[in-house]
Amino acid sequence: MKTTHLQIVLNNQPLEVEINITAEMLLQQLNRHQPGTALAINQIIIPRTDWEQCQLHEGDNILLFQAIAGG
Repeated sequence: MKTTHLQIVLNNQPLEVEINITAEMLLQQLNRHQPGTALAINQIIIPRTDWEQCQLHEGDNILLFQAIAGG
């Protein structure tokens, strides 16, 4: 039987998502695709320009946070 979902970790919480999902699609589903959002997968910052092509994989550890400007 072919699996249709994979397990990832999002901000230290387990999450089941569809296979063939990209970072862009995940953020759209979570309604978190907004200016200032930053994304790291397995401790590597992913530039916003790469989100559309960035395929998620089983066991990926994703950190999603708001970048804050300051001094």
